[in-house]
Amino acid sequence: MNKDTDPTLEVLNLLDKAYKQRGENMHHSIELAHEALEKSRELNNASLIGNSLSRLALFHMVSADNQKAIEMSEEAITYFKKDNDELGIANAQYNIAGVYYKTNNYHLGMFLLIDCLTIFRKHGDKHNESKTHKTLGTIYEVLGDQHNAIIAYENAISCAISVKDKNLESNAYNPLSGIFLKQGNIKKALKIIELSVSIKKETGDTRGYAFAIYGRGKVYIELERYEEARNDFHEALAIHKSVGDQFAIAMCHNKMAKLFIKTNEKEKAKICLKIAIDISTSNNLSIMKYKCYHFMYTIYKEEGDSLTALTYLEKYLEEKDAAVNSQTLKVIENYERISKIQSKENEANLERQKAEITAQQERAEQTASMKQNFLSAMSHEIRTPLNAVTSIISLLRERSDEEEKKLLTSLRFSSKNLMRIINDILDFSKLDSNKMTLEKHPVKFKEVLHNIQQTYVSLAEDKGIILELTITDNVATSYEIDETKLFQILGNLVSNAIKFTEEGSVAIIVEATTIDQDTDILSFKVKDTGIGIPLAERERLFESFYMPKSIMTRNDGGTGLGLSIVKKLIELHGSTITIEGEEGKGSVFNFELEFKKAEAPVHMDKDMFKALQNKTAILAEDNEINALVMRQLLNKWGISIKRVKNGKQAIVQAQEIKVDFILMDIHMPEMNGFDATHIIRSTENLNQHTPIFALTADVTSANEGEFSHLFNGFLWKPIDIPRLFDALTKLYSEKDLTVTNFIDTK
Repeated sequence: MNKDTDPTLEVLNLLDKAYKQRGENMHHSIELAHEALEKSRELNNASLIGNSLSRLALFHMVSADNQKAIEMSEEAITYFKKDNDELGIANAQYNIAGVYYKTNNYHLGMFLLIDCLTIFRKHGDKHNESKTHKTLGTIYEVLGDQHNAIIAYENAISCAISVKDKNLESNAYNPLSGIFLKQGNIKKALKIIELSVSIKKETGDTRGYAFAIYGRGKVYIELERYEEARNDFHEALAIHKSVGDQFAIAMCHNKMAKLFIKTNEKEKAKICLKIAIDISTSNNLSIMKYKCYHFMYTIYKEEGDSLTALTYLEKYLEEKDAAVNSQTLKVIENYERISKIQSKENEANLERQKAEITAQQERAEQTASMKQNFLSAMSHEIRTPLNAVTSIISLLRERSDEEEKKLLTSLRFSSKNLMRIINDILDFSKLDSNKMTLEKHPVKFKEVLHNIQQTYVSLAEDKGIILELTITDNVATSYEIDETKLFQILGNLVSNAIKFTEEGSVAIIVEATTIDQDTDILSFKVKDTGIGIPLAERERLFESFYMPKSIMTRNDGGTGLGLSIVKKLIELHGSTITIEGEEGKGSVFNFELEFKKAEAPVHMDKDMFKALQNKTAILAEDNEINALVMRQLLNKWGISIKRVKNGKQAIVQAQEIKVDFILMDIHMPEMNGFDATHIIRSTENLNQHTPIFALTADVTSANEGEFSHLFNGFLWKPIDIPRLFDALTKLYSEKDLTVTNFIDTK
């Protein structure tokens, strides 16, 4: 057969032609790929059908037809599996990942990209490895992790150079330039983006050229070369419109709005943003939409139009919250997958076994890094709004009457219950990876136990049962304990006991079984008169995600992590937990913990407020609500603050005004708190040695060993007000004139 008429070769030529033309005429590329798909189906060739579907999915993803992109990628995967084509599967998964991160599901996108990267490396596919690194870099930027983003872009460039693909090389230069621009290194940003533009001109990649000149336009804005920026944006927009890339079109309008603000053409800026919002709404481009909402809010706020500004702020918060809620559900739904992704079955034959083991090790390393970034972002995104809720409740209680306090107490309980569920998921991961440690400090122990009882007493009363607390006289008043983890242990046990007790009582019994000069061993019992636990289920009760059959018929099942966390936390204390009781007659959970005796801690006292009077602070916090709450709280203590919105502004303030301490958020735009603190500590300025506390909703921040030594402590959001007060007053204590290293784990 003449090779020119070979139907297989004909399909491959169609796909190759479609791919090459995608930058100039996406509609024609889609037509060619459809023609290739029809011919592939006629041939009944699984490999060709899969490749045709995968190419079509890529083109639809670029055109923002996300549903078609996912459907075609998933169908392609079924054909690649029939053909045992790992590379084909990875290419299809790459398309799905592209849809995910563009529609705000960037964490799920990261899952797939890690899988793809491992397969591309295994097969030595540097071309696709470069693409994947570049996309991972984009996600790292969205998560605010510029350090890992730069590494990813540099890896993309290295892979592109190794296969001599100048287009791929240029594709990575573009976002890398953007990072240097955010960091204020305009000269380096311009040099890199000019290199990207010149390569695109050389290769004739029209669509890539549009992205490159768009990036150059951003640099021109910072250089105040506004006319050149305008020309670049207009040219880029025309190309993206011809291709039909909806995300890029919205992106151009957003950046043109910034240009118009710089040139004092606010009405034109509003028009651009409204166009970007319409495009984002039609194509479910959530990230772009809430960026535009926030931009609109800042414009109307500066104009003094408070009502319209508030409307856009509400839309921004609603869109952001919707994204957070969506991501929260994904955490719960996909947690098993996060855990299982660390292992991979070795199905290769003996000749490939060594290569499979190597790939498995690489995958585990990549997944560990991905999981850390995932938990970091989720912790920050979920806990930040809760910080505002709990802090406002605490402030309102101080000025409310008794009836209002009851309502606020109920609200505080609900917010703490939500926080407990979130912490169950985040803490389980830390326990599962052996990264959690005990953070002990002196507490009034009996007061803690009474607080635990009061937290759950209304839950018991609602069911008509009694929640009792018995503490024997030989229990000391104060111990050094990790209050948060003890609260988690008893809280999970007590809430479960109440949940499965319909009548009678639940009792917390604490007694000292061994008393020494410095330490006591305390026995804890949580006893109920509920349904009991069958012997067959007791051994599995502490397994992750295990839900007994008795729960499956109830409305309040929970996450299935509570008792697993209890077991791991007790083991973290060096002890074990046991269960007694009979089915139908209740249960008793028993464990012992050894605590060191301590002096009773001094809580907030009016005399201690004097230590904070007339102090000054820099508050670096990008969240408007959290900043407002923190300002009111610190002002009440006599502290004056200078609030900034990002790390760059914090550095400027540190150079201009000497303060008594700095409260530094970690996740901020422009520059994060780690990098800002590093610069303040390492350069000569008025606050080089000023105490700095990390103020963060990211429960993984203290694991950042490279930066943690720069801070005098970490204060987690939601902020525990007494602990914040304690941390600040310790700075000026007469007993200790040196700065203490206060690390809080709340």
